Amino acid sequence: MVSTIDAEVLTKAQRWSLVATVSTGLLLVALDNSILYTALPTLTRELGASSAQGLWIINAYPLVMVGLLLGAGTLGDRIGHRRMFLIGMSIFGVASIVAGFAPGPEVLIVGRILLAVGAAAMMPATLALIRIAFVDERERNVAIAVWGSVSVIGSALGPILGGVLLEYFWWGTVFLINVPVVALALVAGILVAPANETDASKRWDLLSSVQIMVALVGLVAAIEEVVKVNRSLVVMTVALIAFLAGSWAFARRQRRLQYPLLDFAIFRNPAFVSGLIAAGFAMFAIGGIQLVTAQRFQLVAGFTPFEAGLLVSALVLGTLPTVLLGGMILHKVGLQPLIGGGLAVGTVGVIAMIIGFHVNIGWLIFGLFVTGAGLGAAMAVASIAIIGNVPVERAGMASSLENVSYEFGNLTAVALLGSLIATVYTVTVQLPAEAPEQASQSLTGALEVAENDGSAGTNLVQAAFSAFDNAYVAVLVVVAGILGVGAGVTWRLLRRYGPGSASSSFSTH
Repeated sequence: MVSTIDAEVLTKAQRWSLVATVSTGLLLVALDNSILYTALPTLTRELGASSAQGLWIINAYPLVMVGLLLGAGTLGDRIGHRRMFLIGMSIFGVASIVAGFAPGPEVLIVGRILLAVGAAAMMPATLALIRIAFVDERERNVAIAVWGSVSVIGSALGPILGGVLLEYFWWGTVFLINVPVVALALVAGILVAPANETDASKRWDLLSSVQIMVALVGLVAAIEEVVKVNRSLVVMTVALIAFLAGSWAFARRQRRLQYPLLDFAIFRNPAFVSGLIAAGFAMFAIGGIQLVTAQRFQLVAGFTPFEAGLLVSALVLGTLPTVLLGGMILHKVGLQPLIGGGLAVGTVGVIAMIIGFHVNIGWLIFGLFVTGAGLGAAMAVASIAIIGNVPVERAGMASSLENVSYEFGNLTAVALLGSLIATVYTVTVQLPAEAPEQASQSLTGALEVAENDGSAGTNLVQAAFSAFDNAYVAVLVVVAGILGVGAGVTWRLLRRYGPGSASSSFSTH
């Protein structure tokens, strides 16, 4: 039987060893969210996966994880976050082996679902354990800032690491690389993770998890459908019904449960709500920019996956200083300038990207850096605002909600912006009259046609590149607009959390 560790007797070295351990788990989760951006074409070709199976290989992971996160956090309050971390990490390791050696797309999808189960168990525990182990508020703020920076780093490293592994090894290594890291994290977790007070009377409610998953799947499907050129009214209606019915059923059930997965009373705190908004909007921007920028420079500019990954890493370089600095200066400046101001700086950075795109790549990189700087500050303080505005016994619930916000921001970015860039391309492309319909559906379709038609190839490619560039700029405009709205809303919500405000000490009431 594994011995337990009392949080009150942890030394400073043990506390920061804990941060390193749980951050390792978070890093793996973030990597697996983005590593397939570069690996998907290779593994679908090797496994003979259809386009629908390829979409499920990508989407099964975040959809299942988001659906299970709330339940996992409450389950951690019941049986212990330390135990949930170790269980989740173990499942993640086994799932990585299943995915890495998958003989076909069906098994790989099952592996991705198992990875999501492990990630959902692990993620709320990572932040909850920090909340338990760090009693001093200022030290806890810095620890959470470090934790938050790891998620950004993992999301950005995914495409780069995927490109490197595919250049030298087979596709299965993008999953098997998790296994030795899992083994080390398990040993470290046993040694340094503290136990929390558990409440055996709490129940894990599977039905609530199913209800919220139905709602989220319906919402994502509706978002994808609404931005298509050839929309299906039937699909859109069914998706919206699923979203509304799942949301209504979930909310109704939570109000009747003695120990709900989600206590709606915690949304009365404006700092908590602002933290959720900042987390979701920041990940929406990061995921969307990463997706469309890597795609544009690979398809149009001829970058390799590795080169495209290095390009978007400029965003991470911007986040690193501010995501650490935010936690250190919060007690001096308050929440408002860091969350609302950070999202505002991120908006300016995306606008700089749009301008830089029409000037030269150096200015584009500068825009990426500024965007990262703003979002890094907002994300670091968002984590602190969320976890610091709930009592310890609600740490699992709060951590789950933050992770849901992060994952849902990334998921909607892929759904909305991935579909939007294809739609704008189709609407604006001006192809030669003799070009087949395939060339108007996507840039890859146009490139395939041009490769097989030497006479019309040059003009067709130029037209396709021009349309895709228009689509790229349109997506950046949408990202800037959404970040601007987030900046305005959070600035207003946090008007009493500015510099020198005593409210920035995170009352839980």
